[in-house]
Amino acid sequence: MNKTVFITGTAGFIGYSLVGKLIELGYKVIGYDNLSDFYPKSVKEGRLKSLKSKSGDYYHHYNGNLCDYSKLNEIFSEYKPDIVCNLAAQPGVRYSLKNPFACQESNLEGFLNILECCRHHEVGRLVYASSSSVYGGNKTLPFSESDSVDFPISLYAASKKANELMAHCYSHLYNLQTVGLRFFTVYGPWGRPDMAMWIFTEKILNDKPIPLFNSGDMKRDFTFVDDIINGVTNALFYEGLDQYEVFNLGSHKCEILLDIIGLIETSINKKAKINNLPMQPGDVPETYADISYAQKKLNFSPKTSIAEGIPKFCNWYLEHKTLARDVFAWRGDGY
Repeated sequence: MNKTVFITGTAGFIGYSLVGKLIELGYKVIGYDNLSDFYPKSVKEGRLKSLKSKSGDYYHHYNGNLCDYSKLNEIFSEYKPDIVCNLAAQPGVRYSLKNPFACQESNLEGFLNILECCRHHEVGRLVYASSSSVYGGNKTLPFSESDSVDFPISLYAASKKANELMAHCYSHLYNLQTVGLRFFTVYGPWGRPDMAMWIFTEKILNDKPIPLFNSGDMKRDFTFVDDIINGVTNALFYEGLDQYEVFNLGSHKCEILLDIIGLIETSINKKAKINNLPMQPGDVPETYADISYAQKKLNFSPKTSIAEGIPKFCNWYLEHKTLARDVFAWRGDGY
């Protein structure tokens, strides 16, 4: 009998993509999301509409906040999930600088509620989203799970490091198996409008200059969403994992942002305008994942190059012009 999986953040980018994958595999999924206005709700509603069209009886969705412990507890009591995947969070390094309490509520109080529900309902495994931002100003590349992550440089990064520490406590005290996933710059169809791939594409198509921080001297480990979802799926179901685990999920390739812009230009057949800006507080110049541990224990093997993945995103973007207009209007002239 297939297991029941409870997933938070199912109207978000990775959550939506994971639900689609698990439905294809025949799992029963219970979803939970508060449809926050961090970016236009039409994007999140579009994802949920897409899920509804293909999910049948395999997916049940609930609107709710992670800070509503009573509602979470009721759902756990009703469905008795075997596995929980917590992808809901208040994302954004820069956003956390301006809205620290939103970060605290979702990423700390909300995560504690998930841990408590898992504890009291005897959930077998909790998989949760951490972030590559925990590596902060580390100079040694590529970033390895064995590196020190004791010096975060943004509140968002600190909240994700705190999640890993909280998970360790619950693994130790209550025999809850926990698996943290440090995601590295995920992109692809239905991606987040606050991230570089969407912003760059939008700016180029609308003849707006791209805000390029650190004058473009930035490198990122861009990872296509399908590869990430394969890693998350294996983290949910693979046997042989330790009681407490943390994995990097990235492409193990360090891409120059100017190369990313060039591939977008080619995909949409339009040249970019560039606005060079200084480094932003909380940002790091380079991210690069060592994925050898995930390769060993999760059979994680990303296959999608940026030359393949970026055109897929651009084609999706061009096919969703109404959503694109919503986001462009919401963003205005701001970043």
